[in-house]
Amino acid sequence: MENVYEQFFFLKYNGGWSFSEAYNLPVGLRKWFTERLIKQIEDENEAIEKASKGDKNSTRHELNSDTQNLLPYDLRKKQS
Repeated sequence: MENVYEQFFFLKYNGGWSFSEAYNLPVGLRKWFTERLIKQIEDENEAIEKASKGDKNSTRHELNSDTQNLLPYDLRKKQS
């Protein structure tokens, strides 16, 4: 049972889920979301580590006229 509570905590703390949202998920779907969130965090940590080491193969994202419109309106105003 403690494993289930750990999943609830993990989804709430790292995923922003409410307790009732996590509780009401079917077991298989809750497991998928937990595993997928773990993968996402690991991928982000790896990207941060590569970027901090100055890895030439890491992806760099820059705002230009094409990608500027993908930002929410409030953020576009601050960039101008």
